Amino acid sequence: QLVESGGGLVQPGGSLRVSCAASGFAFSAYYMGWVRQAPGKGLEWVSSISFGGAATYYADSVKGRFTISRDNVKSTLSLQMNSLAPEDTALYYCARMRSSSSYKNYDFRGRGTQVTVSS
Repeated sequence: QLVESGGGLVQPGGSLRVSCAASGFAFSAYYMGWVRQAPGKGLEWVSSISFGGAATYYADSVKGRFTISRDNVKSTLSLQMNSLAPEDTALYYCARMRSSSSYKNYDFRGRGTQVTVSS
């Protein structure tokens, strides 16, 4: 199970941190990531992180603004989002990624947390 939290309404230029609590599987044995879906659009991969967190990957649209991290002791995943823009408005999903060679594709995701960027 993957349960997201931390979404909300933030002004352009602001920051927000979303988190995910994982249970029911060996968290440290999987790449983890975030995907999002903006209103009226398809799913977009945002970021992924390797087993121990040493390697991180970002979509060009968020690179330099978002930071992904994980805590394998607590089985939690986080996404720190800075310099938010209206185009970042979306439902953000925590996802278990398929493999290290397919780190943009997931096999399981949570129900999502809404992030709205608006003045």
